[in-house]
Amino acid sequence: MTQGAAIWLVIVAALVAANLPFMTERWFLVGPRVRAVKPLGLRLVELIVLYFIVGALALFIERKVGQNAPQGWEFYAITGTLFLTLAFPGFVYRYLMRSSSLREND
Repeated sequence: MTQGAAIWLVIVAALVAANLPFMTERWFLVGPRVRAVKPLGLRLVELIVLYFIVGALALFIERKVGQNAPQGWEFYAITGTLFLTLAFPGFVYRYLMRSSSLREND
């Protein structure tokens, strides 16, 4: 795998993982339904766990492609905010677009 392909793989995996909690009522897409509507707190917990899973995937790919670079707290702050930014479309769909369309049907 080339370095460019590895970078794009991590970006696409982060985009999918960041939006996954907002697209389904199931826990991690395969688990049981938590309730009729999964609360925002559980979605945020799922988002944090998926952030670490994507980070582990990125670390594994980095180890395969070359040498791991040491990371400080700044790296995790930036990647965390980037992950939250990637989750914005799923959040908008779940809480803004679906809610407004449900209200219009009343």
